[in-house]
Amino acid sequence: MSTPPRPPLKSLPATPTDPCVAAQAAPGPAVGEPKGAARKGVRTALRPDPQQGDGRYPLAWLCICALRGAVPTATSKCLCGRDRSAVGHTKVLALIEDHTAHRDACPLRTNQEGRQAA
Repeated sequence: MSTPPRPPLKSLPATPTDPCVAAQAAPGPAVGEPKGAARKGVRTALRPDPQQGDGRYPLAWLCICALRGAVPTATSKCLCGRDRSAVGHTKVLALIEDHTAHRDACPLRTNQEGRQAA
């Protein structure tokens, strides 16, 4: 017994030999937003931001990680360039006190005009 021949996996269409003009497709219906939608805009985009702050913004961050049964760690960062970290219970407590003291001594928080006048 012989096996039947396998059919081709791809069938290529026959290429026409005579030149012909492609038929033009009929214009389809316009799909999209109605005219003038872009000019109307969104009303909430024109309103001022309702969550305006009171002029304060963060300068220094104190991050403490103290999971149960693990060694506590802490980092203290400030926009003035101060970046300190501590590992261990006593060192983390010392860093918390140092971070609190830095708030009063930070050059970004002190009034530069009053310092020059004195």
